[in-house]
Amino acid sequence: MEGFILYSSEDYKDIEAKIFAGERLTREDGLRLLACRDIAWLGSMADYVRKKKCGDIVYYNVNCHVNLTNICTSKCKFCAFGKDKDAPGAYAMSVEEAVAKVKEAMQDPNLAGLHIVSGLHTDWTFEDYLERLQALHDAFPHLYLKGFTGVEITHFAKISGLTVEEVLLKLKAAGLQAIAGGGAEILSDRVRERLCPNKATAEEWLNVSRTAHRLGIKTNASMLYGHIETMEERIDHLLKLRDLQDETGGIQTFICFPFLPKNTELGEMVEQTSMWDDLRMIAISRLMLDNIRNIKAYWVMLTVPVAQVALGFGANDMDGTIHKETILHDAGATSPTALSEDRIIRIIREAGRIPASCDCNFNIIRMFTEKDQQAQVAQAAQQ
Repeated sequence: MEGFILYSSEDYKDIEAKIFAGERLTREDGLRLLACRDIAWLGSMADYVRKKKCGDIVYYNVNCHVNLTNICTSKCKFCAFGKDKDAPGAYAMSVEEAVAKVKEAMQDPNLAGLHIVSGLHTDWTFEDYLERLQALHDAFPHLYLKGFTGVEITHFAKISGLTVEEVLLKLKAAGLQAIAGGGAEILSDRVRERLCPNKATAEEWLNVSRTAHRLGIKTNASMLYGHIETMEERIDHLLKLRDLQDETGGIQTFICFPFLPKNTELGEMVEQTSMWDDLRMIAISRLMLDNIRNIKAYWVMLTVPVAQVALGFGANDMDGTIHKETILHDAGATSPTALSEDRIIRIIREAGRIPASCDCNFNIIRMFTEKDQQAQVAQAAQQ
């Protein structure tokens, strides 16, 4: 076809050359990519890097989200989950209620782990959180435990008088195996002072990850974009994570969270990001974060169809089955509150990838190659 170019967007040939040469992109490169409207080229670049770095495996978890409480002192302007103690719908799970929730989820025989994040309760002590974590570990020792964000862990240190290291050692002793990626929002003090001044600063969030990595605890990282941040702050956020990863190597996956404005204080001020914005951020994250292996397409916030397309824009992680997500649905997420494992496998296969169920540290539990599928069909035919 005359004039057809397989890859090159004329204005980005220098960046394309860097990508094919495996060279690190600069801050200026990142800002130029954010202005790129050739979404097909951008996706092809990210998919090239994804295939070279990760191959065709797409990870997912068979997991259950446990949100211990929605009572929270932070009052973040972008949050629809946190509530005052006496507000309608406020709750705080007892130990027994937390265990009961997981027992309900155990109806899925392949349930492998828990994802535990909560509000910063006005009255709970660190021991209250620790008691619930220990109870879940004792009741379900075969389940992996990923939980608590850098914001929560900073809060635990402040209310307990312990250091971040001491808090992490106690959580690890109670069964915690990896730290959740939330709470990073935008790692800019300007943004945090305006939107979430009552919780961890950018440096405090980074310090939790840095300390965890030194203790052998893997962490995850995220970015909440599409509110009051500038394009420069988006790229600077990615660079801060890249610098931390250069230093420690302990970040496992990166998650882009598009801001959902419904039911938040910013609801009237901010329009929700478009599908193109979201795919662009997935692709740029893959290209800028050259030292973070996994990029998550979080279907809860992206919606399932966009998350599936994101597998062609650099993503290789589909998150998990989740079992009744609430935090983001309070902010207007229109995705399901859970997905079956069969549906996740089908979504991944339709994208031409290999589904792999994993634990919270990306150790593969089960992989579904074409051979596996053929064997399952043959076995079903014999029954």
